[in-house]
Amino acid sequence: MIAYLVTTFCNIQTTYAQTSAIIQAQTYYDLEQYQEALDAFEQLYKKDKTANVYTGYLKTLLALKEYKKAEKLVNDQLKRNPHSPVYTLDMGNVFKAWGKTKKGNEFFEIAISLLNGDDMITQMVANKFVALKEDEYALMAYERAGEILRNKNFYSGPMSDLYFKKGDIDNGIDALLRTNRNYFHNGINDVKTTLLEYLGDDKKKLAKAQKAILKKINEQPENPYYSELLVWLYTQKNDWEGALIQVRALDMRYKEQGERLLSFARYAVKEQKENFALTVYDEILERGKEYPLYTSVLNEKLSVQFRIVEDNPKRSKADIKKLAKDYQQLLDSFPEFYGMQPLQDYAKLEAQYADDPEKAIQLLERAIKTPNTRRPFVAECKLMMGDYLILTNKIWDASLVYSQVQKEFREDILGEEARYRNAKLAYYRADFDWANIQLNVLKASTSELIANDALYLSVLITENIPPDSNYTALERFAQADLLMFQNKDEEAETMLEDITTSFPDHPLQDDIFMQRAKLAQKHGDYETAIKHLQQILATHKDDVLADDALFTMAKIYESYLNNKDEAGKRYTQLILEYPGSTYVQLARKKVKELNADMSL
Repeated sequence: MIAYLVTTFCNIQTTYAQTSAIIQAQTYYDLEQYQEALDAFEQLYKKDKTANVYTGYLKTLLALKEYKKAEKLVNDQLKRNPHSPVYTLDMGNVFKAWGKTKKGNEFFEIAISLLNGDDMITQMVANKFVALKEDEYALMAYERAGEILRNKNFYSGPMSDLYFKKGDIDNGIDALLRTNRNYFHNGINDVKTTLLEYLGDDKKKLAKAQKAILKKINEQPENPYYSELLVWLYTQKNDWEGALIQVRALDMRYKEQGERLLSFARYAVKEQKENFALTVYDEILERGKEYPLYTSVLNEKLSVQFRIVEDNPKRSKADIKKLAKDYQQLLDSFPEFYGMQPLQDYAKLEAQYADDPEKAIQLLERAIKTPNTRRPFVAECKLMMGDYLILTNKIWDASLVYSQVQKEFREDILGEEARYRNAKLAYYRADFDWANIQLNVLKASTSELIANDALYLSVLITENIPPDSNYTALERFAQADLLMFQNKDEEAETMLEDITTSFPDHPLQDDIFMQRAKLAQKHGDYETAIKHLQQILATHKDDVLADDALFTMAKIYESYLNNKDEAGKRYTQLILEYPGSTYVQLARKKVKELNADMSL
């Protein structure tokens, strides 16, 4: 037993010493101390002819241009493994490095002929060719292996990468399309990712891809995989009409009863092609009320129309009136929607965009009284009703409604939201002490959004109460905030400007600039909004709103002014100057998306 333990210990020591010696030799090579590496590998190879030592030894000989020794080394391995494509390839590499190109190519071809279909050996040989920048031979290796396996598509994935890499778009697309002959969700997404990587938005490359896919469709008209890719490709070319033609054909061919069209409409919405999506929804709705998905489609269409109105600061009264009429028709035809999201959207449309909060309150009251309506939905409607009561100056009625929700959902986020809105009502009324008591409770909210809003309002109140207890500036600011909430924007702007004039040194100045920026942005005056945000950075760079100002400015440049370069600069500035900001993670994502320069 003791002898066995001693032997085992000695073997471990020997293995450890051998490993350390290989690491040392490799370190010499990495540091380009080739003579030291050669001496080390020569000594190792006398005792150990395994792959690690052999590979390092060969690389070192080639680095020192010791081609004769390198040839002898590879021959030594070939004597042990005469049919090895790997060592045969190495011999070809030695001769090509030696300047004997023709002889080297001969050995490369022999190496390929020695492949036997073993996947691991095929991959090893192909990867060696790629490492040597011999992509043509790598392709030949994959082709040979596919022939042996009687499956020319077996290596079409890595082959497509090689074709794309060398700029052969036609063969790259052909090989890529052969990777999945049947439609599988993950497979088609992988193909899309690869096409995006290699084709980008190059119109010529996209046209070649379209031609190749059409050819596949003609060859295999029964296979939806290629048609699905063609639809996607049309959208990448921004040819949504062309994509729709393909979607219609697929929907009819596979008798999908409009489901594919509906999915396509949703995809268009996701890609921010809302107006196009509406045309697809209309096409589905033409099937009539007997169509099984009619109500769902109608609901989705109205939701998209509502989103368009919300996102357009220059929305017309005619558009709002038309949408309100469509919502009313939906509720008249399908009363069950009084207890669902469309009712809330309709109420918001009336209160905030049609300037008819009384109508919105009536709608919400009807929803609240609808039998079997879910309790959380009723609570949400009450919170909205409280907001719209404020719009009609019924402050105490609003507080009562909020309190009902707070009491009924005491341990729920809805209850916390009601408490926050009541606290803000107290702030509007200039009851700052009571507001702060409520806000201090909400700072520990399980909802990050509520906690952050509570923290901001609490800080706003606390930091702007002067030592002389002169609340005038803060009271006016709260009043301006209320006017903004009530959509009385001109009055709010006048009051904010008056505070700036009357209290030029008051610490509220950065908050005033932020509010004025919000007003300008609301009305589509983005240049004015940026000027106000720049004032925050120029005069209050170290205050709490500076990172908010930068982030808002970046979003305006990106989403509304279509100035990606300037947006990238602002996101970068935020990351570099405010590393502790809660916006940093999102800003990093945006910098990557915009491919922005991280240096200022």
